[in-house]
Amino acid sequence: MSTTAGTGGQGPVDELLTAVRSGRLARIPELLAALDPAQRRSGLAALKELRKELRQDWSREAAEARGRLLVAGLGCHAGPAGAAVWLAGSDFADRPWARNSVLHQVVEAQPLEWQVEVVTRLAARPARNQGWSMYPVMEAVVRRTGCEVPRGETFVRGWMDRVNDFGSGGARPTLAEKLRQDALTPVLLPELLELADISWPLTFRHSPRPGDVWTEAIGELAAAGVVDRTELLDRCLARLLRGGKPGDQRACLEALRALDPTPAEYAARVRDLVALLDGQSVLAGHAQEVLAGLDEAGLIEPEVLPEASAVVLFRTEKKLVRAQLAWLDKAARRAPDRSGPVVLAAAEAFGHLDAALQERALNVVARHLKAAGEAVVAELRTAAEALNPAHHRRAGDLLGAPVGGDEDDPDAGWNAFLPPAPEPRPLGAPIGSAVELAEELSALLASGEPAVADFERVLDGLVRLSRLDRKALAEAVEPVRRVHPWNGTNSGGDCMPREILYVVAAVAGETPPWKVWDYLGRKGRSVLRGAHTTVHGAVLAARLEEAAWQVDQARLPYLLATPTDATGAMDAAVLVERIAGYEAAGVTPGKADLSQALLRVDVRVEEAVLKAAEALTSPAGRWLAHWLRTGGLPGQPSERVLFAPGKGVRRTNAYGDRWWEDVERIAVAQPGIGAGPKGPGGERLTAEPRALLDGTEPSVARARKVHGWTWRPVAHWFAMLPWHREELAARWLDPFAEGADRDERGAARYLPLLAEAGGPAGLALHLALAYGLGARHAEDRTAAVDALLVLAARGDLDGALLGRELGALVACGTVLAGRLGAALTTAAETGARATVWSVLAAALPGLLGEADQSTRGLGDLIALATDCARRTGARGPVAEVTAAAERGGSGRVVKEARALRDVLAG
Repeated sequence: MSTTAGTGGQGPVDELLTAVRSGRLARIPELLAALDPAQRRSGLAALKELRKELRQDWSREAAEARGRLLVAGLGCHAGPAGAAVWLAGSDFADRPWARNSVLHQVVEAQPLEWQVEVVTRLAARPARNQGWSMYPVMEAVVRRTGCEVPRGETFVRGWMDRVNDFGSGGARPTLAEKLRQDALTPVLLPELLELADISWPLTFRHSPRPGDVWTEAIGELAAAGVVDRTELLDRCLARLLRGGKPGDQRACLEALRALDPTPAEYAARVRDLVALLDGQSVLAGHAQEVLAGLDEAGLIEPEVLPEASAVVLFRTEKKLVRAQLAWLDKAARRAPDRSGPVVLAAAEAFGHLDAALQERALNVVARHLKAAGEAVVAELRTAAEALNPAHHRRAGDLLGAPVGGDEDDPDAGWNAFLPPAPEPRPLGAPIGSAVELAEELSALLASGEPAVADFERVLDGLVRLSRLDRKALAEAVEPVRRVHPWNGTNSGGDCMPREILYVVAAVAGETPPWKVWDYLGRKGRSVLRGAHTTVHGAVLAARLEEAAWQVDQARLPYLLATPTDATGAMDAAVLVERIAGYEAAGVTPGKADLSQALLRVDVRVEEAVLKAAEALTSPAGRWLAHWLRTGGLPGQPSERVLFAPGKGVRRTNAYGDRWWEDVERIAVAQPGIGAGPKGPGGERLTAEPRALLDGTEPSVARARKVHGWTWRPVAHWFAMLPWHREELAARWLDPFAEGADRDERGAARYLPLLAEAGGPAGLALHLALAYGLGARHAEDRTAAVDALLVLAARGDLDGALLGRELGALVACGTVLAGRLGAALTTAAETGARATVWSVLAAALPGLLGEADQSTRGLGDLIALATDCARRTGARGPVAEVTAAAERGGSGRVVKEARALRDVLAG
């Protein structure tokens, strides 16, 4: 096709391209108008090539050229579908081109049907896509053509962003005034209530003036008739019933309150209100308040009250339950003929977890039982069986028959139930084929934090199978290597199980890693140990580097340190057998592998195993025999240390420096525990495991901080010292404590691992457990409860020690009484009330003698102690309980202390 016609010998298409490249934006509409359909197609192909070229250039000049390219390419699209895709291109989003008058000029030159179709397609694109940045173009077309206003999320968000843009300088109207003048408001304002992640835009206040926040503007415009009030009411309630993020729900509730529905409007929507009682706490509270008002005004059927009570009285929020019982009480006072349904509804709370709320419900029943009549007594007796035993006698007197059976008998089973102690979890048979290993390796690399058993089996399998058929193994793992390539040395982070790829690279023959390791090792460096390596990471790095060398050079039949249990522990008989196999094959074990094996082996051996070990002749065999005969690595006790307030704890995280408030925290100190495994002559096996046991002077054992980073524990670190859980708990006490006083998440999930591990359970472990029971997040408290029950089932729990530490932690404010009460209630509900009482009995001096008696949740803790003491038959006075019971007043703590005093007195 000829393009010669035009100024200076250039054709129209060439001129268009020159204008795009040279910066003559204003000429583009004129040049587009001169193109016929064929020339537009030709020009579009050339512009697409230019677009590919510009995608590689992010200079300022290229950004300006992309804007001219956007305008020219739009004019060359004859079809609206292609034009919409072109406009929504992500590479055009680096400048606000949608406001450019030249772009609008090009759009206006197209047929009306083309314009409307482009807007329809842009508006239908997903929100957050670049289509939203073209909102000014879409709005201009809608206003100019009078077409139907798009209601999709993309258009609605664009409209909201435009309305929120007040510019700068000078007096400006309020948001409500601006919306009142906008012709799109009646159509689009209700659509805001359908959007997700809308909480911040709806509740952001532009100024202190009334009506300058969206929720208030919604109410003002509805009252003025600018928008359909009925539609807004229905949309608000529908959105609340649909559920969603708490912030969105609260924002929609604010909008509903701003609409200020009349009692008649609420009465017409009573079923929606009843349904909200089962929603988020703030929604249930609002619905409950409105329904109580409607009931008092006689605008709803009497049956709504029992129906609402059946929902609310099973909720855990005490405020809601108290309000519901108050509503029931008022209803019966106003209309005594409703007393029968009221007392039966109140009896729903007899099974509530909180004994104080049970007492409130019993009070309601007592006040209105006479008016209710004998017809309800039989049903009330049945419901009363769910009451706490503390209320059985009063309920029996009230209902004219004994309530409860043998629950007050301490021999009735409350004291005996504990879950069975965990059984050993064998690691399983070694991986038997290259294909199986590739599958296991792929699963390990895909998991966020692989289990100890999975990692150890794969590492052992790489060493075993490379000796049998290295070529077949390399071929099997090649697809895994393509998905998870090894990226070279670890320059910054800690060595993690994922670095097993280093050994995989050795299997595949990639620039033999052992050579790199040997070179860096001579220079005092390591290919797997970065600048922020912990001592635990250094041990893992030593094992992996050694395994890579063994794959390439030593060709070992297997590894010695592969545990026999999922905790990381190893059976001594198995290690004796493995070293005997090495001796028969004439193989020398690696020092890091043997050191880790000795730290994992169970030194509690029978005489036959010890004799078999002493029959070994190699240096490794003699080391093992000496290790078993002398009892292995000695354990060390922990001592209590208090970190007083006034010393701020500085923390650096991935988002920069962060100064925390001062805290008062209990920690532990341990004396030095030696420098690592020794042979029979006192020789060291390797320097690497010594790093795991660093420190020969007494010091506070805290998580090691390197360059401001606090390292979090991971599962395979615990498996390095499976018989020294006290040392591990002491070393990693900070992350456990931060779950309670910093509201951090996740560290407590390792408490069950410590509970299942071996060795003494001393102060450090019990203190870590105490912090876990007071953790901020429910899943962490659940893990701590699991650890508590495991320790109790194994006979390793010192309830008195744990209780004393908990009392001190609550007194200094590190552990909140409410969180602790929730955790111990969960433990008690499993049937372990004797265990919980052993803890709370020791905590009482701290809780009632040192802690602030106005502490939130303290009354619940004392009530739980009362319940456990009663059910387990505990007796004997506690001075702090007696003193608290003799105080004046009727506060919750005093009342519960009196109840506990009476129980302990029999």
